[in-house]
Amino acid sequence: MLPRTQNGNGGEQRIAKLLARAGVASRREVERMIAEGRIALNGEKLTTPATLLDSLVGVTVDGRPVKAAAATRLFRFYKPQGTITAARDPKGRATIYDRLPAGLPRLMPVGRLDFMTEGLLLLTNDGELKRQLELPKSGVVRTYRARAHGRVTQAELEELAEGIMIEGVHYGSINANLERRTGSNCWIELSLTEGKNREVRRVLSHLGLQVSRLIRTAYGELALEGLAVGDVDEVPERELDAFRKTIR
Repeated sequence: MLPRTQNGNGGEQRIAKLLARAGVASRREVERMIAEGRIALNGEKLTTPATLLDSLVGVTVDGRPVKAAAATRLFRFYKPQGTITAARDPKGRATIYDRLPAGLPRLMPVGRLDFMTEGLLLLTNDGELKRQLELPKSGVVRTYRARAHGRVTQAELEELAEGIMIEGVHYGSINANLERRTGSNCWIELSLTEGKNREVRRVLSHLGLQVSRLIRTAYGELALEGLAVGDVDEVPERELDAFRKTIR
């Protein structure tokens, strides 16, 4: 019997969503895996991510059965500088998984921090939670502290609240405050919800500043406080439940 591929009833969901929830990969990655013929149902390779199922019984990935989704877990990790947010790097650079301690469950990063950016990176076993936290429409505020060389005024930083266009890319509202200045260097705190690729660095560079250190200090209600570089801890279930209620 072939799996259904139209709108279903009851507990049926798209297989990409079920596999993401089980922590196999993100929805987009699952779609790619299906296209590559790596996912099967009862021994038959699936050809569309629109397949509707009510469970993962009989589903295999690369020939291995998929376990049912475990309880959602979320971890805080202080990502060090000089690591990439990926499982592997063709250039041989260190990844976050090289820095994470042994014994953790299979975890996926929520969003990315670029190679030289440090600070709070959330990790989860739940692909659906990962997707929800990454979507700009969820409105999760990312907070950063940047040390930069150059001159900027608070008035110039406040103009970022209106958004800015840089080389054809529009960056949404950024709440930026000049914390302190020491000689030709300054510390700036920035809060934003989009988190586009290298957004903070590009915006500050546009203002004539050269960023020498960039730290993400918070992701929504979760903060970096209490973690040293390379540390990881699990968000308690009560805090996780409260955090999820803040997401749109």
